Amino acid sequence: MGWNSWNTFGCDINEQLIRDTADAMVSSGMAAAGYEYVVIDDCWFDPQRAADGSLRAHPERFPSGIKALADYVHGKGLKFGIYQVPTELTCAQRGGAYPGATGSLGHEAQDARTFADWGVDYLKYDWCSPEGTLEDQIDAFTLMRDALRDTGREILYSINANSYHPDKNGAKYDWSHIADQWRTTEDIKPVWRTGNPNTYPMGVTDIIDVTEPLRDWAGPGHWNDPDMLEVGVYHVEGFPGLTDTEAAAHFSMWAMLAAPMIAGNDLRSIPDGVHGILTNRAVLAVNQDPLGVAADRVRDDGDLEVWAKPLAGGEVAVALFNRSETAAKITTTAKEVGAPGKRHRVTDLWSGRKWLSHGEISADAPSHGVRLLRLGR
Repeated sequence: MGWNSWNTFGCDINEQLIRDTADAMVSSGMAAAGYEYVVIDDCWFDPQRAADGSLRAHPERFPSGIKALADYVHGKGLKFGIYQVPTELTCAQRGGAYPGATGSLGHEAQDARTFADWGVDYLKYDWCSPEGTLEDQIDAFTLMRDALRDTGREILYSINANSYHPDKNGAKYDWSHIADQWRTTEDIKPVWRTGNPNTYPMGVTDIIDVTEPLRDWAGPGHWNDPDMLEVGVYHVEGFPGLTDTEAAAHFSMWAMLAAPMIAGNDLRSIPDGVHGILTNRAVLAVNQDPLGVAADRVRDDGDLEVWAKPLAGGEVAVALFNRSETAAKITTTAKEVGAPGKRHRVTDLWSGRKWLSHGEISADAPSHGVRLLRLGR
């Protein structure tokens, strides 16, 4: 759980923004809810490496340097993350949004040591190239994995094999022996649906459909990553942003998928509705459940779906998911969702309402919304 700069700020980042974000993560209660990583994405670096080949921070954007920034984040009781790529150009460099060619190709061990020396706790490692076979990607991601391990520092390793690459190999190969988490799709945008199967840009439901069949890859210590959260992300050109109902459904389904919960909104000013979604501890408990099992879509009736996620202690989380344009009642049974026994305590994790079920579970789900339930004995 954490925050990443890209979805709201793109390349428009600097050290004061990151310090303010770390402050806000604590003061807003997000840290208390479990968010801990503060991750700077692309465009943090000087476009030129130093004479010895080492990476360095952009001197104007990050005048105090990355180690000082990491120390500040650590001083807040949080962890610090950074971005790099296994090829020559980062995504922003390849797209012409940022100068230079400072990818890690040929500098893997040097960069890993630099990150460890700076106190980095999380590395986002993004392919950012249309070239390379799956085997090339496996080799490159493995090379950095080994380099990080050789530093002796514990660094969460998050990879993306999809950016700019035509084959979108994140969804075609089980990366669990290489990375702690791996992106399954192209980049998400704040929109309910684009209809793209796995091409840029992706909407919430598009990503769910790509990621659901990969559920068996996920488990403690190795996670499918359906990309960062768009809850509270607005003003993205060409995209309307999610309604609060859609954002709550997005958050609920990421919890059901056992996905990394990486916020992407501006934490310095969080609307009450957005704050309530991001800090809903009952939903986060489903996401962080120690079993680490990703949900199964146990019934698909077109736009109306039933999802079930086994939880520790024999409980089950159930999502009654309504993709349609109108509100609808969705009904399931304890047997269908794998809940043992005939009598269950049902808790609606958004409203807090509780009731007893004797086999049938039914609730009205809003358009583009979800009723997220927890079934106990």
